[in-house]
Amino acid sequence: MRRLRRFLDRFEPLFARGGRFEKYGAIFEMVDTLFYSPPDVTRGSPHVRDALDLKRVMILVVVAVLPCAVIGMWNTGFQANTALQAAGVDSIDGWRGATMLFLGAGPNPGSTYSNVLHGFLYFLPIYVVTMAAGGFWEILFASVRNHEINEGFFVTSMLYVLILPASIPLWQVALGISFGVVIGKEVFGGTGKNFLNPALVGRAFLYFAYPVQMSGDAVWTPVDGFTGATALGISAIDGMAGIASAGITWTQAFAGQIQGSLGETSAAACLAGGLLLVYAGIASWRIIAGVFAGLILPAVLFAGIDSANPMFAMPWYWHIALGGFAFGAVFMATDPVSAPDTLAGHWIFGLLIGALTWVIRVVNPAFPEGIMLAILFGNIFAPLIDHFVIRANIKRRIKRRA
Repeated sequence: MRRLRRFLDRFEPLFARGGRFEKYGAIFEMVDTLFYSPPDVTRGSPHVRDALDLKRVMILVVVAVLPCAVIGMWNTGFQANTALQAAGVDSIDGWRGATMLFLGAGPNPGSTYSNVLHGFLYFLPIYVVTMAAGGFWEILFASVRNHEINEGFFVTSMLYVLILPASIPLWQVALGISFGVVIGKEVFGGTGKNFLNPALVGRAFLYFAYPVQMSGDAVWTPVDGFTGATALGISAIDGMAGIASAGITWTQAFAGQIQGSLGETSAAACLAGGLLLVYAGIASWRIIAGVFAGLILPAVLFAGIDSANPMFAMPWYWHIALGGFAFGAVFMATDPVSAPDTLAGHWIFGLLIGALTWVIRVVNPAFPEGIMLAILFGNIFAPLIDHFVIRANIKRRIKRRA
């Protein structure tokens, strides 16, 4: 590492202000801070010291989301291998099949190794395209503005990949992350200035631009000729009886052994990652609790309604296990940039997202999922929530003085 440090220090003057490659300084800064902490320190007083810098925060978020990624890869491979086995296929065509054969794996849903490897071979190209397309825009804007490239995109890219279906075309992956980075973040000034979650902006763009592939009505198993419906899609039509007839149990849904996106199916993995983020002081437990409460309360209060809509009868514990609800509550709603800053605002923000998720899932039959749109809607109202919370605090202080 000392040799690498000396190597970087030797070329640093060329990329510094006034150097020959000054306009590429953002790229050099990105490479340097990838291996070492930035040397910047506060020159003036007072000094605010914290053990967590941006790099450590981003690393902890990536560590927290890794269980979702691993279980998601296993589930993606398991669903694909199960479909292939049911179709009587004993080998896989294309480069994925050749890779699995070379590494001693086949379409065997009973093999953990085969499932993880098969899922990884779908995860990898999507992640590579996301990093290439999104990284291009990050570097372009940083070079034009002459500011450093921070680590925020690593988290955005990981979250974006995990909320996509494994069957998505790679050109749509590039288009979605480009829209999310440029329209959702960079046009507002970059990291820390965006009021919407960039990963969700990219996912929402694909959701409305290409609803056939992204709506969830068709099962996201990347196997040709395999069709069906997701658990939420089934329940929107046939209710809990449809889920039971499909052979889906609550334990499977909570653990993540159902159809869904690459990494958001396991509520258990999401909650485990959430505990780490809350313990580290990165995620707000108030927002997470508010999101869950906002969904559970209406699900319980309106469970007894005699309605032709079968979604009213879905118990609250099924709501939190299906779709990307737990993933959104833990990793998306808690984004400190697009969420409110006040503690009371955290509760209001979370309750709003949870309630909207229930409304979209139950009342609006066009959208079987709801957490993504609910979070984006909450992001829009986050500044207003803070405004009214602060105004209310000021009024209370004035009354106490009087």
